Amino acid sequence: MSLVGRGPEQSRVERLLTDAREGRSGALALRGTAGMGKSALLDHAVSLAGAGGLRVVRATGVESDTELAYGGLHQLLFPHFDRLDALPAPQAAALRCAFGLADGEDANRFLIAAGTLSLLAEVAEDAPLLCVIDDLQWLDQGSAEALLFAARRFVADPIALLFALRETPMPWETAGVEVVELSGLTAPDAARLLDDHAPGLVEPVRSRVLAEAGGNPLAIIEFGSSRLAADAVDASDPVEQVGPLPVPRRVQDAFRRQIVELPEPTQRALLVAATDTAAPLATILYVIEALGGAADDLAPAERNRMIKINGRITFRHPLLRAAAYQDAPLHRRLEVHRAYAEGLRADADADRRAWHLAAATTSPDEAVAVELERVAERALHRGGAIAVSAAYDRAGRLSADRELKASRLARASQAAFDAGRADLAARLAAEALALTTDPGVRAAASYTRGAVEYERTDPRVDAELTLEAAALVRDTDPERAALNLYEAAHAARHGAAHDLLQRAAELMREFAAPPGWAPVVAALLGWVELYDGRPRLAADRIRELYPAAHGGTHDLMWRITAGIGGLMIADDELVVGQVEDLLAEVRATGAAAWIPYTLNLLAVARLFRGEFTDARACVAEGASVSDELGNVTERLAHRSLEVWLYAVAGDEEECRGLAEQVRPAARSRHRVNAAIAEWGLGLLDLSARRFSEALERLERVSRSPGGQDPFLVRALPDLVEAAVRSGRPDHAEEAMARLRLWAEHVDRPVATALLLRCRALLADDEHAWPLYAEASRIHERSGGPYDRARTQLVYGEWLRRRRRRTEAKAQLAAAASAFDRLGAKLWAGRTRGELAAFGQRDGETVSNGPLDLLTAQELQVVRLAAAGRTNKEIAAQLFLSPRTVGHHLYKAYPKLGVTGRAELTGLM
Repeated sequence: MSLVGRGPEQSRVERLLTDAREGRSGALALRGTAGMGKSALLDHAVSLAGAGGLRVVRATGVESDTELAYGGLHQLLFPHFDRLDALPAPQAAALRCAFGLADGEDANRFLIAAGTLSLLAEVAEDAPLLCVIDDLQWLDQGSAEALLFAARRFVADPIALLFALRETPMPWETAGVEVVELSGLTAPDAARLLDDHAPGLVEPVRSRVLAEAGGNPLAIIEFGSSRLAADAVDASDPVEQVGPLPVPRRVQDAFRRQIVELPEPTQRALLVAATDTAAPLATILYVIEALGGAADDLAPAERNRMIKINGRITFRHPLLRAAAYQDAPLHRRLEVHRAYAEGLRADADADRRAWHLAAATTSPDEAVAVELERVAERALHRGGAIAVSAAYDRAGRLSADRELKASRLARASQAAFDAGRADLAARLAAEALALTTDPGVRAAASYTRGAVEYERTDPRVDAELTLEAAALVRDTDPERAALNLYEAAHAARHGAAHDLLQRAAELMREFAAPPGWAPVVAALLGWVELYDGRPRLAADRIRELYPAAHGGTHDLMWRITAGIGGLMIADDELVVGQVEDLLAEVRATGAAAWIPYTLNLLAVARLFRGEFTDARACVAEGASVSDELGNVTERLAHRSLEVWLYAVAGDEEECRGLAEQVRPAARSRHRVNAAIAEWGLGLLDLSARRFSEALERLERVSRSPGGQDPFLVRALPDLVEAAVRSGRPDHAEEAMARLRLWAEHVDRPVATALLLRCRALLADDEHAWPLYAEASRIHERSGGPYDRARTQLVYGEWLRRRRRRTEAKAQLAAAASAFDRLGAKLWAGRTRGELAAFGQRDGETVSNGPLDLLTAQELQVVRLAAAGRTNKEIAAQLFLSPRTVGHHLYKAYPKLGVTGRAELTGLM
């Protein structure tokens, strides 16, 4: 089948299907206004798929079902529910819960998305698969998110995903999916289409139809019908004077004119069908009869090809359905909704029944509001956050009591934020706050407003709002107060708002921590001690949380707090182990919202330990998942760490280019990460021997609000080295005082070694040697290869200046070799410059290892495979398909010089 004027679009669709047949995944979104031929292209794809041996699964978004959680996925995947047992157990359980097939814990939307991916991959095991979604803009949000999540993650599966979506006032985002925009047909193609569908039209009718249609294929076909063509030529106004109504609106008006010519019973029957297009045929016929009609009333519309009846009723086009519903009088629409509510079973169709009740209600009605609250609770159990928000929102609108309305809107606000709808969440929270004086409701709404502002403007605003919320419920709800104080402390730290961190600490000291909260409160107070330059008490308080942060309602939050605190006090090795365990649990439970935070923490820990390849893999995945979640602030945090990693790799162009992108936003959103990015630039200058520039940057870091974070004490050794090498050791005094206080009280080998190195750099000649020697001995026993190589470099430089050639060459050669393995090019070059002073030619650089040849995704897969995980287990952890895991292993083996899985363990 050839579609007029759509040759390039057809070719692109055909290429998508060819890729799927050949085992390559792909996704394509067709975007355009109503009537541009999106559905025709989908039908073309389905026809080709059937002829080419592809299995087809198909679903269509329905405007009346946008608030029903996972209705779209149910429509798409229902024929394949018998395969759920083949999925990882948590994913299968999440899908069963989402579809109402089983009770259990509240479904996790990311496990539902991962389960969607796995189920489609399972279906594609039998034959290549085409997954077609029409009217994506009307699919419920949970279903749309799950399908787009899967589309972005398929790589080597024989799966093609084809979406069609209409332009809407709030454009749908399909990030990561190629978009093909459908525009109007050219004048020759438009004329050809009209002649194909309405041959023999005479002038001036033909020209008028083409002008009115504006290249819109649906408009050409509909306006070209004999009656509409006659209407067009009878119109007295010339085409130039036609009002500026969009073509789809004019098409809808054309459909309306067709509808009003039908018998009145048929118009009413069409209204019933248009009111709930997803309803079973039996239900639609029941409502028609309840309103005094009969099944035969649909016959004229069926004869005119307005609808098809085949197990259900399908309108020829969504604009026809819109005309049938929107142009009916209000009292008739209310009458139909009431009839649906009476005809639907309260047990089997409770959600659909409640929404019809709500649509039929025009004034506050507590009974209907309660029904909608139950809808929200069921949607919460199934993991449909936006459905939860919509139900609570509508329940609030139907509430007669002001406080009940505020409470329901506050819950709607939180659910909207959970669904990624920050603007809606902010609006609903503000409305709830304007309605209520109840401290609990105000605290809940303020908490949500704070979360929105953390993402949208500044963590400092989040801290201010959550501090207000904590004060509201400190005496009446200690658990909620503790949760708000926890959020305030984390937000204040991220925003480098020391004053707000102090206020949080004051509130923590003033109220009795609820059961189980004492260790985390103590750890947060330890953070404040570190900020205040009193590390003596901080280390013990932070370490008390390590054993406590395992189990309980807020385990994830507490373990993140423990990890952050651990890095503040140089417990790097312990943090790596604990956070790796946490990451595995987060993946297994599908708590994807925590993945970016966990990966950020792990990236920093690995960066401090000199494990740069693994740190890069963490940053790459963290930024990617942050994009998936729409978490702008956390993506920024990962990209700021990437600046540092480019710096240590000596990649000047990428380092500076990325820094220019992230620093302006980081300064307003996440000042700690702004300081990390600036530290990276200072490190780049230091490794390139631009010592004065390095000192200037690193002093700027040290003086910045973000630079006061206990994390950034790890930048002080670089500042000391830059001050000494630039001939201004006096600029290191303040840094040394802060470093000494920290290192002596956290009492960890890596901190001690860094302090000794800095003392040696500043020491008189006769005192430097034992300091360097002791620092080197500590580095040999603990810490990472990067810090050890840095100490070897400055020790070797000192030895060379003392003319202790043999010892100097040994230290410098070891440093050069280590820098090569780490991929630290500028550091290696600086070290070889020192060796060249002995007249030694540059030797061959040491490879930085085959792992650096892997992409971030390949490295993750290889590590899990080396640990004995099967492809299916790896896929479940990384939210991939087993075939995609196999694809990454296949690509990794030649890079690693291995032939199979068995060799990976020894290599790692």
